Amino acid sequence: MLKQIIFVLITFLSIASLAVASPTDDVKKTVDEVVRIIADKEMKKNEPKRRQALKKSISNIFDYSEMAKRSLGKHWNVRTEAEKKQFSELFATLLENSYAGKIESYNNEKIVYMKENVEGEYAEIKSKVVTAARDEFTLDYRMFKQKGKWMVYDVVIEGVSLVSNYRSQFNKTIASSGYDKLVKKLQTKNEELKAP
Repeated sequence: MLKQIIFVLITFLSIASLAVASPTDDVKKTVDEVVRIIADKEMKKNEPKRRQALKKSISNIFDYSEMAKRSLGKHWNVRTEAEKKQFSELFATLLENSYAGKIESYNNEKIVYMKENVEGEYAEIKSKVVTAARDEFTLDYRMFKQKGKWMVYDVVIEGVSLVSNYRSQFNKTIASSGYDKLVKKLQTKNEELKAP
């Protein structure tokens, strides 16, 4: 009887562990999909289609609204709902356009997932990218659980937080020229990045 109970518990735990993906599993799945899109020969011939596929894949795990909120910092709460929506969309476009070229320049670098730290609803995935020339740089994902799903709210490259970096830039612009000037700068930057 005891053996049967232990067997049932082990089976249940095995099934449960398969059903609940870890934060690392979620990141790896998205990264693998991005690499597949970049390597696809048909996609290489069709930039708009490739960009759209990349955006869709990345947006499944990146919470752009949360990233925008954290990047705006103390200035977020004083914004109207319409301003928050507009800023989140501008910020998402900025990230998508800024990093699409960098992602597309991927050339068989090796991604090593080193460590996963989970504390309640928050997690950090530590990884490193190893280039063909054996250069390495760290790439960490900060995540939080939202509606039962792990979502990225910050990326830390070589110890530098993407969100903190943007927050510092945005604070300077708002302090010197105001929020409207920041919005105009983001709109202009997005137009420049979209241009061929």
